Amino acid sequence: QVQLVESGGGVVQPGGSLRLSCAASGFAADLYTMGWFHQAPGSERLGVACISPAGDNTYYQDSVQGRFTIFRNNAEKTVYLQMNSLKSEDTGVYYCAAGRVAGDYDCADFNSWGQGTLVTVSS
Repeated sequence: QVQLVESGGGVVQPGGSLRLSCAASGFAADLYTMGWFHQAPGSERLGVACISPAGDNTYYQDSVQGRFTIFRNNAEKTVYLQMNSLKSEDTGVYYCAAGRVAGDYDCADFNSWGQGTLVTVSS
């Protein structure tokens, strides 16, 4: 059974940093594209970053480019999102997702989701 468990959310002041973690279990996570999605209050869920199975390719939404870093530790089956220079508009729930097809690098095709972790950026 595929499980993705996010952690690391919390309350942080503008300009601060957080590191989110996503622990994967129940499947060979090292074979799949992994991604992070952001859902702001009252808005749809949008992709912010994704990473190839080997970790050698990454993609970022324009709004987080240069501030967020996605990386993974396949030995530990964990994917991370380092968030720096946080802004109020980064507030929301962050979801980890796993790609649909093993071996593919496709940032538009996810079929497994975690429950999310809440990030609040506020002074």
